[in-house]
Amino acid sequence: MRASSTLKRTWLRSGQVLLRRLMELKESIAIHLNGDLRHVTVGVSLADMLHELGLDPRKVAVERNLEIVPRGTFDEVRVQEGDRLEIVHFVGGG
Repeated sequence: MRASSTLKRTWLRSGQVLLRRLMELKESIAIHLNGDLRHVTVGVSLADMLHELGLDPRKVAVERNLEIVPRGTFDEVRVQEGDRLEIVHFVGGG
């Protein structure tokens, strides 16, 4: 195998990896969740995000950009770039 063909294939693979990474970046957005920077999927609903976090939407309160989100709207509310979310979950006990 010639060095030029090996270099060409390596360059093509590197370009494909870079393109894949750029596509992944476009498919996620940055938010602040309980003070930490996180990336979530573009267009994800609040309910879906809660499920991905392993939280039961019936047992949490969510504040989005300093406003309480009514629990009944979790399915309709889409997480947006730069949102600041505070999630508090309730724990039973005695």
